[in-house]
Amino acid sequence: MLGLDRRTKLYLYLCGVFLTALLIGDTIGSKLFTLDIPLGFTTVHATLSVGAIWFPITFLLTDVINEFYGSEGARFVTFLGFFMAIFAFLVIFAARRIPAAPFSPIGQDTFDNVFGNANRIFVASLIAYLVGQLVDIGIFQFAKRLTQSRHIWLRSTGSTLISQLIDTLLVTYLAFWGKLTPAQLKQTAVTSYVVKVMLAIGLTPVIYAMHGFIHRQLGIDEHPADVERVHDTVV
Repeated sequence: MLGLDRRTKLYLYLCGVFLTALLIGDTIGSKLFTLDIPLGFTTVHATLSVGAIWFPITFLLTDVINEFYGSEGARFVTFLGFFMAIFAFLVIFAARRIPAAPFSPIGQDTFDNVFGNANRIFVASLIAYLVGQLVDIGIFQFAKRLTQSRHIWLRSTGSTLISQLIDTLLVTYLAFWGKLTPAQLKQTAVTSYVVKVMLAIGLTPVIYAMHGFIHRQLGIDEHPADVERVHDTVV
C-alpha cells in the first residue's frame, strides 16, 4: 500500500472526479441542444452545450475542496485542470494529424468534424474556466471569513452564482462571437446562466451531504479560513 492517509486519499479522489468532469465537458462541448425551461410565468427556450451540464460539478468540487483543503488546495486543482486540459488539446491535435486507415470504423472526416469544431470552444472554455474558478475560490474564502465559517449554503451558492456569471459570459462571447447574432449571443448567455443558477441551487443539498459525509463519516475536519490560518501561524 502507498500509506496515504484518509485526507490525502479523499483529495486525490476529488481531484480525479474534478479533472474527469472538466476534460469530458471540454471534449463534448461542440454539441449544442435546446431545452424548454418552464418558470411558471414564462418558458425559457435555452440553447446549451452538452459540455455545460458537467461544468457545475467542477464548481461544486472546488467548493468542497476549498472547504476542507483551503484556497491553496482549490487553486492547485484549478491549475492542474488547466494544464491537463491543454495537454488533452495537444493529444487531440496530434491525433487529428494522423491519417485514418481506409478500414478505420471512424473516418478522417468524421473524426475531424467532431474534434476539429471544438477548438474555438475549447480555448474559450479554458479561459472562462480559469477566470471563473479563481473568482469562485476568492469569493468562497471571503464569505467564509465574513460568516466565521458558518452558512455553507451562502458561500457555496454565492461564489458559484458570481463565478458562473463570469464563466458564462466569457465562454459564450469568446466561443460564438461572429457565429451567432448579437441577439442569439444574449439569449444563449442568459439561458445558459439560468440553467447554471438552477443547477447551483439544486446542488446545495449535495454540498451539505458531502460536507456531512466527509466530516462525520470520514472524520476529516474543515480547513480554517485563510485569514485564521495566517493568524495562527503568526502567533
